[in-house]
Amino acid sequence: MVLMLSMVIAFMVSWLLGRLLIPALRALKAGQSIKEIGPRWHMSKQGTPTMGGLIFIGGISLAVLLAGWQQMMAGDYTHLIVCAFALVFGVIGYIDDFQKVRRRKNTGLTAIQKFLLQLAASVAFTVLLRHLGLLSPNLYIPFVGKELILSWPVYMVFAAFVMVATVNAVNLTDGVDGLATGVTLPVAVFYVAVAVWIGRTELSIFPAALTGGLAAFLLYNYHPAKVFMGDTGSLFLGGAVCGMAFVLDLPLVIPVIGVIYVAEVLSDVIQVLYFKLTHGKRVFRMAPLHHHLELGGWSELKLFWVFSGITAAMCFAAFLGVIDRVSV
Repeated sequence: MVLMLSMVIAFMVSWLLGRLLIPALRALKAGQSIKEIGPRWHMSKQGTPTMGGLIFIGGISLAVLLAGWQQMMAGDYTHLIVCAFALVFGVIGYIDDFQKVRRRKNTGLTAIQKFLLQLAASVAFTVLLRHLGLLSPNLYIPFVGKELILSWPVYMVFAAFVMVATVNAVNLTDGVDGLATGVTLPVAVFYVAVAVWIGRTELSIFPAALTGGLAAFLLYNYHPAKVFMGDTGSLFLGGAVCGMAFVLDLPLVIPVIGVIYVAEVLSDVIQVLYFKLTHGKRVFRMAPLHHHLELGGWSELKLFWVFSGITAAMCFAAFLGVIDRVSV
């Protein structure tokens, strides 16, 4: 009941916010600036409202508060902690988006500014989870059913790296209409399923709200997109994806359910390194991966459905790989 309530509230509120916020963003001329080096047909997207992540962030946050009220009254704030973690990254993204809109350029915070803010948020979240007893330094290995024992210092470094990497990988995936939304939807459903399976209903509140909020946002973000989520939305989603993984004590599941995120960031890393090592040669037509496929003739709709389908299949496989874990 709580799960469905969270999902429905997030969907309805996000849908309503979309109706109200998109015209407001247009009126404020909060349009996306498109990089000249991107696919030339993306230039037609110039001026499409950005910072649309506020739509589902608002719906999700309200749903978590309302649907999780009983848990809060009982002294359990776990769902709020995960939401707050994602919100911190959403704020970082909002600052970046705001500067881009103000400058009318596709540049906001510097890379080092983003990194330091994200690192600080990741370390603070890890310390808090450890303090609350929600973490162990034992890494559960999906499909194998065994644990890798780490010392706390090593685990803390590992956690910070995974969180920052995940957030930026999700951000990199947001380059085609609806792509980051469609890819993250099955990930949210996966977290709901795992939380319910292990008997931790309180941990299903946030991913259920995430599912509902993204489903509503897709009505506006599906090709042709009426609004982009911007870094506001993509960084929030990155925080949500890694936040849930750590609260469930399953960080090693991220590369499986986030196979598209991994492929996107690896394609970018490979392209940059190969370009530097060969003094100008490229592995891909353009990085990240979705642009390479676009230039190879893939439509935005094909990218959306293929990438979302792959993610859904990997999420199902990942669920089978962790169902033997009955406690966190």
